[in-house]
Amino acid sequence: MGEDPIREWILSEGKATQITSIRSIGGGCINLANRYDTDVGSFFVKTNRSIGPEMFHGEALGLNAMFATQTIRVPKPLKTGPLPNGGSYIIMEFIEFGASRINNSLLGRKLAEMHKAGKSEKGFGFHINNTIGSTPQINTWTSDWIEFYGTHRLGYQLKLARRQYGDSLIYEKGQRLVKNMAPLFDGAVMEPCLLHGDLWSGNITYDKNGEPVILDPACYYGHNEAEFGMSWCAGFGGYFYDAYFEVMPKQPGFDERRDLYMLYHYLNHYNLFGSSYRWSAMSIIDDYLRMLNA
Repeated sequence: MGEDPIREWILSEGKATQITSIRSIGGGCINLANRYDTDVGSFFVKTNRSIGPEMFHGEALGLNAMFATQTIRVPKPLKTGPLPNGGSYIIMEFIEFGASRINNSLLGRKLAEMHKAGKSEKGFGFHINNTIGSTPQINTWTSDWIEFYGTHRLGYQLKLARRQYGDSLIYEKGQRLVKNMAPLFDGAVMEPCLLHGDLWSGNITYDKNGEPVILDPACYYGHNEAEFGMSWCAGFGGYFYDAYFEVMPKQPGFDERRDLYMLYHYLNHYNLFGSSYRWSAMSIIDDYLRMLNA
């Protein structure tokens, strides 16, 4: 059968003596997911046959950082590494999902508590570069949030769109926005908070006790409002935001900045999935250029 590092870890450091079953539990469009049942409990394992261990290493660092805040529940990462014939894996704590009700108030409060607890003295960024979906996410430490977001979030995605699609129009207009967006942040306090980074409905669930669980992060330290950039497919709502802002008060200009944070994710979807997302990204850019007279 050849070397199997997943089985070897479970039967050694995982302290199991027997693997009783391995069951596929789906996965997204990037990774495969399996549940390993053993005599000491279950493990959750993700594998990717085409991407090296850097992606899962970045995910593990993010999960550990969120876990360390002791606020919102996340699966604890246990081991990452390369597969012998190419690709990589991550072994995590298995969390039994069960509660079907969605408690948006509790989710909002727990997320705000994580943002409040997870701080960085190094500025905005993260310990390593990671991925947003399968797109590289550059996390070079930067002291200024507007510079970080303009260069490593919007700027990177705009360059990727120009390189990948030859889309000079969205690149040029997007760069005009980046150069002129500073007034949108007037009056806002921007502290580096630990962000999940890719918070949409597919990465939010609940355990058997009804506690919210967040999965598959693209963590970095950023302005807390950037966490809502995927709100267009996250299913948040009034109860979520009310509970969130009780812990992390709403900043001046929040409503004017919301689409700016969505833009990063629309650009990423454009780069990952094609032209169906281009209109949304371009529409946001054009609206801001008109607003800013840029």
